[in-house]
Amino acid sequence: MLTGESLPVDKSAGDAVYAATVNANGSLKVRADKIGKDTVLSNIIRVVEQAQGSKAPIQRLADQISGIFVPIVVGIAIVTFLIWYFLVAPGDFGAALTSTIAVLVIACPCALGLATPTSIMAGSGRAAEQGVLFKTAESLETTKHIDTIVLDKTGTITNGKPVVTDFIPVPDVDAEQVKRLVASAESESEHPVAQAIADFGAAGLAVTGFEAVPGHGIKAHVDGQDVWIGNRRLLDGITVDEQAAERLEQDGKTAMFIAIDGKYAGLIAVADTIKDSAKAAVEEMKRMGLRVVMLTGDQQRTADAIARQVGIDEVVAGVLPAEKAGHVAKLQEQGRKVAMAGDGLNDAPALATADIGMAMGTGTAIAMEAADITLMQGDLMRVADAVRMSRLTVRNIKQNLFWALAYNSVGIPIAAAGFLAPWLAGAAMAFSSVSVVMNALRLQRVKLNK
Repeated sequence: MLTGESLPVDKSAGDAVYAATVNANGSLKVRADKIGKDTVLSNIIRVVEQAQGSKAPIQRLADQISGIFVPIVVGIAIVTFLIWYFLVAPGDFGAALTSTIAVLVIACPCALGLATPTSIMAGSGRAAEQGVLFKTAESLETTKHIDTIVLDKTGTITNGKPVVTDFIPVPDVDAEQVKRLVASAESESEHPVAQAIADFGAAGLAVTGFEAVPGHGIKAHVDGQDVWIGNRRLLDGITVDEQAAERLEQDGKTAMFIAIDGKYAGLIAVADTIKDSAKAAVEEMKRMGLRVVMLTGDQQRTADAIARQVGIDEVVAGVLPAEKAGHVAKLQEQGRKVAMAGDGLNDAPALATADIGMAMGTGTAIAMEAADITLMQGDLMRVADAVRMSRLTVRNIKQNLFWALAYNSVGIPIAAAGFLAPWLAGAAMAFSSVSVVMNALRLQRVKLNK
């Protein structure tokens, strides 16, 4: 639960265990070393709160422009009135007032006011249709600046559930019968690996004398035959295929040998498999110019194997929750804008520390609470979609602001020169607002990755 390992971890006397984790075999006698605010969970909550409180609000570009633009326009309107009243049409109050009103109307910053919110509504709405939920407008804007994506492994890149990946029986045995014997034997265990093997084969044979040997495997009497499934130590004295097992373990898989009636019958391997879209998603992120890093609490060999499969070059393994947040902070100290994608309780501190946290919708509630973006489908491709949608939305906002300002820059001199009646200036101003809205609605037609 805390370290992100996809398979159970062996513990022995003196090892630390954590509340809310599951003991798969045997019984435990534990001593509470930490309680209340000193527990690991309390520390995680504290790190999350500190990280969330340290984020500075984004200064809105439109607000900054309006703060400069409005006083300038008022000044131009006053100057226009004075020039008309004293120089162009001396003493003609009506003509001076008409030109002044035309300047104020044509310069009305409605388009500037609409530029940002309409684009954000259109962009976030389109993203939500594709399963990417931005919590705030700030998160939608900030995501555009991301240049580094940090990915958790278990439940983010992988499915988070062990399954059988390889079954290699020896040539002279009935492979289907071996599968039935193995599945039936493992069906008596509640161990996650055992459940994966039971699901792989057709269980149903009578099992007696079942014995789980912690850290080694299981022994059982199945349909009149002795079935042993486990590691090298369990099958001590029986010749096994060591080379095949080593090849599988180099790929991050857990390999177990099978012996029936004291004879080697083959091996079976279990692993947490990668999600269907993971490799394509990593390739898409790299194509977008993003640096991709895997950050996991799992062991180094397993992490390296998964990274090779999906094309990730940078791997940091064996880290605890608070250490994950520290690694994210180190990247930020290097000047990187970091997004963290994860799904578990152990990812929450890193999600909160990152410039943008992305939580898998298939993960825990605390991860979604700490994150800025929720990826509803748990699909890694949505990470790339979130960055792309943010880039397109911010570009759309800048287009709106540019055209609104360009429009005013052209319209104000014409109005000041007296060539634009107030009613015509009002119509033109309304048209500029409509054009901004129409440009924003183009975001609704954006096609994201499948």
